[in-house]
Amino acid sequence: MDKTNQDKEKVITLTPIGVVRNKSRQPSWGEAMGRHTWQERAARMDAQRQSVSEIIVNKEYADALDGIEEFSHLTVIFWAHLVPPERRDATRRVHPMGNEDFPLVGVFATHSPVRPNPILITVARLLERNGNILRVSGLDALDGSPVLDIKPYAPYRLEREEVRTADWMRRINREFDGDEAAEQS
Repeated sequence: MDKTNQDKEKVITLTPIGVVRNKSRQPSWGEAMGRHTWQERAARMDAQRQSVSEIIVNKEYADALDGIEEFSHLTVIFWAHLVPPERRDATRRVHPMGNEDFPLVGVFATHSPVRPNPILITVARLLERNGNILRVSGLDALDGSPVLDIKPYAPYRLEREEVRTADWMRRINREFDGDEAAEQS
């Protein structure tokens, strides 16, 4: 067997460190996508991002949270648990947000949760820690999403010279943020 086939057969096992609890229970993709315009989906996703969520960290990791209160924002890595295995196709090309005005691009050029490994990353504002429970805002995870990791947000680690993004991505960001800064990207 050649190395390429060996790599395909490797399995990585991830164990969640916790779970998300919030009122967001319906995905804005899949069947729901056809019922809403992309702007309606963006508004729904933005409302979800602005709501308060709890990250219930498994009790055995409670001590691992010590010091996290010193940070205003957290990078939360989670699993899009409602994406069915049959939708995880790496060969897919999609119109971002289901908007046919946007170009047809590969799924790796998007932030879609519908991808081979539905691992998602969001920066959320830490509102409060109470033992093993983190209250955050800005987390776009659905209720029940397994949390894979939490890291303090460190913007200096992300700074890069001459960052370029696609025009359609800037348009989506404007819809989410209403932020003219997205124009500058």
